[in-house]
Amino acid sequence: PEGTASTVRAYIEEKMYAEGGYKKLFYEGAMFRYERPQAGRYRQFHQIGAEIFGVSSIMADAQLIKMVKDILDTLKISTKLEINTLGSFEDRKKYISALKQFLESYKENLCETCNIRIDANPLRVLDCKVETCKDITKDAPKITEYLSEESILKYEKLKEYLKTLDVDFIENPRLVRGLDYYTDTVFEFITDKIGAQGTVAAGGRYDKLVEDLGGPPTPALGFAAGIERLMLLLEEFPEEKPLISVISVADEFNIDALKIGDELRKYDFKIENIMKEGSLKSKMKLANKIKSKFVIFVSEKYELKDMETGEQEIFENSEDLVEVLKNRL
Repeated sequence: PEGTASTVRAYIEEKMYAEGGYKKLFYEGAMFRYERPQAGRYRQFHQIGAEIFGVSSIMADAQLIKMVKDILDTLKISTKLEINTLGSFEDRKKYISALKQFLESYKENLCETCNIRIDANPLRVLDCKVETCKDITKDAPKITEYLSEESILKYEKLKEYLKTLDVDFIENPRLVRGLDYYTDTVFEFITDKIGAQGTVAAGGRYDKLVEDLGGPPTPALGFAAGIERLMLLLEEFPEEKPLISVISVADEFNIDALKIGDELRKYDFKIENIMKEGSLKSKMKLANKIKSKFVIFVSEKYELKDMETGEQEIFENSEDLVEVLKNRL
């Protein structure tokens, strides 16, 4: 299950290519898989992804990989980046032919799934987790032996750009990704904290896919990550910001209450303007129910109440109130 093909179809159907330049798209949604569920691999899960259409420069590959790394770093998820190249479509055809010939001679020793893969998608045999298959493919032909000069140059540029961006990586010639459409760059951010299925985020380049699905020749690349898998790896959840409720003590102060609420949101405070009709007591009851840490009473002045301690402070103007809250929270 993945969103790339659907995004490509949307790109073609909406004729985004006709606008010229390049397009950056992203998606999020529910996905479903047929395989047996495992740790971090659920029958239904949610995926985020981003795609870039219309850019052949390997700079885009490096920038995309750096963006994924920044996301994982922000979430404080520790991973290792593995990269590889599958070369051009022509390079891959030559390599698959040689790989298939190699695998045919070991059919009796390969697992049942890999025997099916020899004809369906021989590259996937390199990604098999069964020990006997892993041992056999150690001696398999390497894709680097079948790369054109152009493909080698692209791969060298990718490594140069990643080093420039201070992105550490490991070259893994067995990294092939699970989908047939990849060309040149493929990458995975992996972890050892969720069992054998350790891929956290992954992607690569697919310069032929738009054309294969009926669009014009369009270079493209992208990545995807499973949200549930990311959540499994989160060690520190962001602290929920304390809630501040704003109550106008009379209708004539409603405008001032709206203003101070809006002003505080600009400083990234979590604000709830209590708009319930009724007495001040009923509004306070609601503020307490929604677990407000502070309540601001708006009248000719601003009164700040700490709901835990009961302490109250009075401010003549909103500027002083904002400064106190900024220092306190």
